[in-house]
Amino acid sequence: MSFLDLFLGIMSAIGGNVDMGQLVFTIEGGAQFGFMLLWVVVIASIGIILFAEMSGRVAVVTKKPAFALIRDEVPRPLGLAVLIASIFVNLLTCTANIGGAAVVLQLLFGGDHRLMMVVGAALLLATIGFLELEPIERIFGLMGLGLVVYLFAAPGMAPDWSRVASGFVPQLPASPDMPGTAVYGYYVVGLFSAILMPYEVHFYSSGAVEQGWTPKQLASNFSNAVIGFALGGVLTVALIVTGAMAFYGRGVDPHLLGTAALPVALALGVKGLLFVLVGMLFAVGGAAAETALANGYSVAQFLGRTWGKNRKPRDAPVFHAGWIGLIVASLAIALTGVPPVEVVEYSVIFAVVVLPFTYWPILRVARDRSKMGEHANGLVVDTLAWIFLTLIGLAAVAAIPLMLITHNGQG
Repeated sequence: MSFLDLFLGIMSAIGGNVDMGQLVFTIEGGAQFGFMLLWVVVIASIGIILFAEMSGRVAVVTKKPAFALIRDEVPRPLGLAVLIASIFVNLLTCTANIGGAAVVLQLLFGGDHRLMMVVGAALLLATIGFLELEPIERIFGLMGLGLVVYLFAAPGMAPDWSRVASGFVPQLPASPDMPGTAVYGYYVVGLFSAILMPYEVHFYSSGAVEQGWTPKQLASNFSNAVIGFALGGVLTVALIVTGAMAFYGRGVDPHLLGTAALPVALALGVKGLLFVLVGMLFAVGGAAAETALANGYSVAQFLGRTWGKNRKPRDAPVFHAGWIGLIVASLAIALTGVPPVEVVEYSVIFAVVVLPFTYWPILRVARDRSKMGEHANGLVVDTLAWIFLTLIGLAAVAAIPLMLITHNGQG
C-alpha cells in the first residue's frame, strides 16, 4: 500500500472527525468539563474505525456503497425517510462548514464575511467540478493535516498528565465549576455523534467503489480506516486538552470558530496560529466537499441512478445535481447570517438520530456469509459491531431530549 492510498481515509477523518462542529464542540467541551470527555473520544473513535472498515469491506465485496444497501436492505418507505433525513443533516452540515470556511478566510485575508462565504462556495464548486476524486482527496487530506499543530500545542501548554489520564475513565461531573449532569450528557452524545457522522461513511464507501477497489485491497481498506480515523481521534483528544488548558475554570464560553485557534496561538505563537488556520480552512473545506459529494452519492444510489464523481454531468445528472444543489442551498442559508456554530450543533444532534438506520444495513450485510463469503465479520468484529449498534441506539434516543432539556448545552 502506498502513502497516497491513505488519503481516502485521511480526508474522511480530517474532514469528518475534525470538521467545523468538531473544532468548536471539543473546545467547548474542554472549556466546560476539562478533560472529562476524553473517554468519549476513545469509544467513538473505535466505533468510526469499525463502521468505516465494515462499510468499505462491504462496498469492495458487494460493490454496494452505503445508500445502495439502505435501498436494498430496509423497507422502501423507511429508506426514503432515511434519505430525506440524511439530506437535511447534510444541508445543515454543509451550511455550517461553508460558514466556518468564511470565518477562516476572513481571519486570514480580511474582507466582508458574506463575500468570503461566496468566495468559499465558489472555490468549493470549482474544486469539485474540475478535479477528479483522487486529487480532491489529496488536496484536502494533505492541507488539512495542518491541524497536527494541536498535537504540539497540547503538551506545550503543560497539562497535568495525571488529570489528563483520569479523563479516559468515564465519570460524572462533581466539580462546582462544571455544569450539571444533563449538560454533560448532551456533550457526551454530541461528541459521540460528531465523530460518527453518517456522511463520512457514505463518502468513504462510495469512494471505495468509485476507485475500483477489489478484495485484494481489503488490507488498504483496513489501513485507511484505522490510520485515518485514529488520526482524527488523536487530534480530537488534543483539541479537548487545549480547550481545557486555555478556558476551563475561567468563565469563558468559546462559542466561535476563531476561538478554537487561540490555544495554538497561546502555545506556539503567530506561526502556529497561521499553520492552524490553514489546516482549519482545508479541514472545514474538506468536510463541505465530503458532505456535498456524500449527498450526491446518497440520492443517486437510493434512486438507482448512475453516479460517480469521475463521470460527466450528462452521464450522471442526478448525482451532480445532488452535490451542486447542496452547496448552493447551503450558501443561501449561510448568507442569511445564521451562526454556523449553532447550525452545526443541530446537525450533530439530528445526525445521531439517523445513524442507526445507516449503521444497521451495513452490519447486516457485513455479517452475512452468503453475501460476503470469507470476508464476513469474524467473532470479535461482530461482537464489537453489536455493542456499538446498542450504543448508537441509546445515543439516538437520548439526543433530542438532551438538546431540549439543556437548550443546546447552555444549561
